Amino acid sequence: MKKISIFICAICAICGSFSCSDILETESTRQNIEPSITEKTDSVFYAFGILQGLQQLADQYVFQGEMRGDLVKTTYYTDNNLRELANFSATTTNKYDSAYVYYRVINNCNYYIEYCDTNQYNGSTNVIIDKYIAAKAIRAWAYLQLGRNYERVPFFTEPLTQISQISRDYPELTLSEIVNQLAPDLEQYTGRQVPSLGGANGLSYTVYNIGSPNWESTAKQMFPMRCFIPVDLVLGDMYLESGNYDGAARHYVTYFTKVAPGSPLSFNAMYLAPMASKNQTVGRPGEEDDELPAHNLIAGTVNPLAEWSAIYGRNNHTQDIITYIPMASTAQNGQTTDVPLAFGFNYYATSAERTRTQPYVDEIQILPSDAYNELSDSTEYYYYAAHTGQMDMYDSVRIAKAGDMRLRSIIHQEESGDTLIQWIDKYKYANIILYRSSTVWLRLAEAFNRLDMPDLAFAILKDGIGEYLLSKYVADDTYFAPYLSEESRAKLTTTYPLLSEENRDYFRIGYGIHTHGAGKAASDYPGGNQTGGSTYHTGKSPYQFDRMVGLKMQELAEKYDIEVGTTRQDTINAIEDMICDEYALETAFEGNRFSDLCRMARHKNESGLYGGNFGSIWLARKLAYKNPTKDLTNPSNWYLPFK
Repeated sequence: MKKISIFICAICAICGSFSCSDILETESTRQNIEPSITEKTDSVFYAFGILQGLQQLADQYVFQGEMRGDLVKTTYYTDNNLRELANFSATTTNKYDSAYVYYRVINNCNYYIEYCDTNQYNGSTNVIIDKYIAAKAIRAWAYLQLGRNYERVPFFTEPLTQISQISRDYPELTLSEIVNQLAPDLEQYTGRQVPSLGGANGLSYTVYNIGSPNWESTAKQMFPMRCFIPVDLVLGDMYLESGNYDGAARHYVTYFTKVAPGSPLSFNAMYLAPMASKNQTVGRPGEEDDELPAHNLIAGTVNPLAEWSAIYGRNNHTQDIITYIPMASTAQNGQTTDVPLAFGFNYYATSAERTRTQPYVDEIQILPSDAYNELSDSTEYYYYAAHTGQMDMYDSVRIAKAGDMRLRSIIHQEESGDTLIQWIDKYKYANIILYRSSTVWLRLAEAFNRLDMPDLAFAILKDGIGEYLLSKYVADDTYFAPYLSEESRAKLTTTYPLLSEENRDYFRIGYGIHTHGAGKAASDYPGGNQTGGSTYHTGKSPYQFDRMVGLKMQELAEKYDIEVGTTRQDTINAIEDMICDEYALETAFEGNRFSDLCRMARHKNESGLYGGNFGSIWLARKLAYKNPTKDLTNPSNWYLPFK
């Protein structure tokens, strides 16, 4: 019966001219007239119809991914559906547990793929193939979410348009089996751009009734491209989930070297440099043991477009967002979202309801967890100590007990009596982010690490991938990044050719992900620092490979009561936990967290290090504060009940 209800709803989704009651009524005289997809305009409208389906799953995507993770906690005001997700007591009656919303997208994609004419040309240009490929990528992404959330799911690639199709015996596949079914077909489209349906074609987003992207100027004109998912990112994620680390790394590299450079979403190499915190280069106390005063952390004149928090604002010129789901600005314009309100921001408030300068509400349903606050507060912040009498030169890089700047840069807070009220501003403009460049870099780091290249993974955190990784200092003939092995440097020019002669011009400027909130974590570039322009190198940032791995090993040994050795596998596990922390600091609340934890736990189990179920214990320990109703050391309990 569960299958039947899903497939009926999927049929109703594609047959939008009548309701489920109509299609089940035996006396109904209505017929399903298949719409034509033979014209370019019709094809565009079908593509945007698929995007409307994504809007309808947006809230569930965020809430399933974050409420079950370790970065949030509930409050007195938390909706019961969200509370059930958080403590793992959700049943099939839960508002945010619906496989149907994904099958609706899948069936719309199936229909489009089956019936669109891929031989439509304008001169020598095929005007349909890019949308055809985009539909396949979105379908694969939707199946990937089903595989993450449910242990086995019905799989079909034919469009369901008739009741008779429901009785067929569709296979129920695991996530890995879904990858095996879909990845080979997608491989033929690697390196392809997403459809361009925006300003260049004179198309207005309002025509397609999917709402306003809430961006200004040129960013708004390019918004349709941001609604589609590059094939290589879907393939990378599918392979990463299923443990094919080489396949994952190759496709993430293909995205950065073949897809992103040719996309109008990026200008110059900006897509390589998602913005550092506005607090990164300010506040330099004179004494080594001084803490950075709070007022210094927000002092100074900073270009607002250079702030990390601007990624989530109205004027996004960083191009860090690759794919997002735009939600309507009003209910009259289309599908709205409950996500901002859950974090305490009433995006849809009327002017009469705005009791503050901004429409923040006291009934906050989701707050950062204590564990996340502790992680952010305990992260070391690195700063240059000023040379005596010469403010443009620096003696050393020091540690301040100031924490990571990213969480505090997206928090709005006010004092109410003796209470400090905090709101998360990532969803202040009601955009649901699916992919950012920073997210893809971290997934590439995760793949590199499991490919026995923890040094390359650390490079993505510390320095970013740039041609400087191949450079040496002239004075002493030492490498800029001494923690990299010769083998890893070679692979950057061959196996994973980010820095090949053909590609290295794309990577002249890069930023380590950790520098976004932790200050001067990066090395000094020989001949001129990529973030400061120093004329000599110190190499003294305390954020060093051996030191950070050692600290993480010590933390793991104490927290999980395990004997951590000095083998390569011990190092890989420690780096993976560092990447896990970086996912939290960089991508919190964006809907990825629980799937990130499950994937890493699964791969830890498969490695056999510290026992075959260490990953399960690791995940369960992270989520113990939620008092879950299920034993999370059992991987079968990571999945939602299928309905």
